[in-house]
Amino acid sequence: MNTKREHWVTSGDLTLYAVAEGHPAATPLVLVHGYPDNHHVWDKVADKLRGQFLVIRYDVRGAGRSDKPPRTKDYQLNQLAKDLESVVNTIIPEQAFHLAAHDWGSVQSWESVTDPQLQTRILSYTSISGPCLDHVGFWIRNQIFSPNTGGTSKVLRQLISSWYIALFQVPVLPELAWKAGLDRLWPNYLKTKEQVHDARFSTFQKSDGLHGIKLYRANFLPRLLRPRARRTHCPVQVIIPTRDAYVGAQLTDEAVRWTGKLTLQKLDAPHWAVLTMPDAICQLVSTFIAANDRRS
Repeated sequence: MNTKREHWVTSGDLTLYAVAEGHPAATPLVLVHGYPDNHHVWDKVADKLRGQFLVIRYDVRGAGRSDKPPRTKDYQLNQLAKDLESVVNTIIPEQAFHLAAHDWGSVQSWESVTDPQLQTRILSYTSISGPCLDHVGFWIRNQIFSPNTGGTSKVLRQLISSWYIALFQVPVLPELAWKAGLDRLWPNYLKTKEQVHDARFSTFQKSDGLHGIKLYRANFLPRLLRPRARRTHCPVQVIIPTRDAYVGAQLTDEAVRWTGKLTLQKLDAPHWAVLTMPDAICQLVSTFIAANDRRS
């Protein structure tokens, strides 16, 4: 029974689009996408894992078919965590589940993994190219004042790689880029810079790019300037694409400080590894889940 089932999930005043694939009795696995993507970024991975798991994906607020609130404050991490809670409460009420996320999906999922509301239900978490912003805030503080150990240069390298985050804080300009046709250029960017050779134009691309900018504006500066101590209680696997042009491996230097059980896996891949190396991602995720599946 591997048919796709569509769900329209109510989260506060919003409606989120979600899909579930696989046998309803199988181990639940929730996949969360990043920016400027929607749930389709996981298509290749979901196709391979739906025979083994109940694979659940959803368009985060602002993306795909989900509602797109106009206010920046509606994209704060606590709201995104409530969205994930609404999705699992609707599709797999009271069940425990495994969680995997990519890019901004990983950034926001750290909020759920470290929050008491879902801690008892998240069996494991696999993060790909998306650190916890609070952890990064503490990492910057620790590194910037450690020039003798190379900490300052590490921070500078990461800031250079994350140039786009500063750009996203500029009013109007990023939106103008998407409205001017960046959505049409995006597939070619993925092909030439990210080795996603089968990248195709999506009618959602412009909207995903436009609304997703609010994710950065609502969260980056507050969390980096005023980080909170956020600790996980489930096993955590961090997959590190070694050719990631945006998220440096140095951001995992202090990850063990915040995690009870941490596994680091390096993968010879660029940032969009879920598109370029789905087989490897599936293998790492399924193996990690098998080692940490303790459903009652």
